[in-house]
Amino acid sequence: MTRARMPRPHEVAAARRDPRLLRALRERRQDDAWRTRGTCQSVDPETFFPAPNEPADAAVALCRSCDVQGSCLAWALEVGDCHGVWGGTTPRERRAMLVAWRNEVQPDPDAADEAGPPVRDQLLALVPLS
Repeated sequence: MTRARMPRPHEVAAARRDPRLLRALRERRQDDAWRTRGTCQSVDPETFFPAPNEPADAAVALCRSCDVQGSCLAWALEVGDCHGVWGGTTPRERRAMLVAWRNEVQPDPDAADEAGPPVRDQLLALVPLS
């Protein structure tokens, strides 16, 4: 297995201009049911997870024609998935996009509310103030 390297600055700069990333930013959280409408539903999942020495061209081509490509890529970037083809991108492309994504997308305050107070606040609540 090969070890993933950090993307270089010029790769991150190119990722910031990539139309697939821009679409993902626009379609982020726009469609909660995107998985049910993906082109990938009718294709063998192995297509989207080629071996490291195999090309991912077939999967990327299928993704290009998919209506939910932006939502799919947004999901992969939010969860940090680094395996397979998601939203028409390879893992290497997504590593550079992930750096750009984290700079563009602020943490969702609603998600923090659902998770409850931060651990620090929970610990402070246990310590008596005297």
